Amino acid sequence: MNKDTEKKEEKSLPSEEDKSKDIITELGILTTGTDFESDVQYIDIIGNIEGHMVLPAENKTTKYEHVIPQLVAVEENPKLKGLLVILNTVGGDVEAGLALAEMISTLSKPTVSLVLGGGHSIGIPLATSTDYSFIAQTATMTLHPIRTNGLVITAETTFDYLRKTQERVVDFIERHSKADRKTVISLMNRTDNMPNDVGTILFGHEAVEIGIIDEVGGLSQALKKLRQEIEKNQKND
Repeated sequence: MNKDTEKKEEKSLPSEEDKSKDIITELGILTTGTDFESDVQYIDIIGNIEGHMVLPAENKTTKYEHVIPQLVAVEENPKLKGLLVILNTVGGDVEAGLALAEMISTLSKPTVSLVLGGGHSIGIPLATSTDYSFIAQTATMTLHPIRTNGLVITAETTFDYLRKTQERVVDFIERHSKADRKTVISLMNRTDNMPNDVGTILFGHEAVEIGIIDEVGGLSQALKKLRQEIEKNQKND
């Protein structure tokens, strides 16, 4: 191999900056690259949460298999001191959403969530999974019963499974927020709030009033709270 060939191969290798841009484009996350350094991991959960089934290409999705290694990195990487989760999701795969929510809730480092636009359906457990949660004044959250589509075997065991799945969601919200179980179930099953569906649409301040979310706020408030929790965590170590 001559020197000219070696130079061409060196030029063809992607730089660290290019790699960072690729990660931002593909996963929507910021990395601790040369252009941006932080001790906080930022993860956005947007569109449909995609689980075991691949959604159509025209759908904006968050693939849970992409988020899982990022959460592991938060726990394992000593350079990362905390996690900010930004949500604007319509919901999606219940199993995948709960899996991510459980992982976030069991991180040992400080975590804060911020709901922008919407945190609907399974997005609600994800929003409550962090140590502290914010919601934008104009954002909304939709509480509704678990549903399914496609071929359904109309047997009692099918409906029993759906009920059990809904219990898992309600249990998680109850454990990780200040919301009362009875209130959550009541709002899930309202028939007078949504014209073509069962459930309730909550605006930012309403989500705070019933205890699902801790506080109305935006990005600066969420980052300030996370920094405070990181500082407390470091003092306790």
